[in-house]
Amino acid sequence: MTTPAAPATGDEKTLAVLAHLSPIVALVLTAGWLSWIGPLIVWFVFRDRGQLVRTAAATSFNFNVTIWVANVIGWICIFTIILLPLGLLLIFIPGILQLIFSILGALRASKGEPYKYPFQVPILH
Repeated sequence: MTTPAAPATGDEKTLAVLAHLSPIVALVLTAGWLSWIGPLIVWFVFRDRGQLVRTAAATSFNFNVTIWVANVIGWICIFTIILLPLGLLLIFIPGILQLIFSILGALRASKGEPYKYPFQVPILH
């Protein structure tokens, strides 16, 4: 029988919120190209601080890598000219989803609850 996990501390919640919101900061500063860096840094540096931090950073990284891949494919489509409409969709729709899901993840993390992004390639655990 496993014992239930201890409730997340204030520091763990803050780091988990940071893992979810750092992609939005990168979205503004780097036009989305480095949105996966913030969660990866949180995962590398703080993953041993608690399960909430580890899960938040890993799922945020996985989701943002998925968004990054969609953006790269979108830009390739834009440069082919013929696939310009598809390319625009692959850039703007994932960008909007990135904003929405990152905010939802941060809200859940602030309550000490884990958040699982709906679309992600499982890279980190």
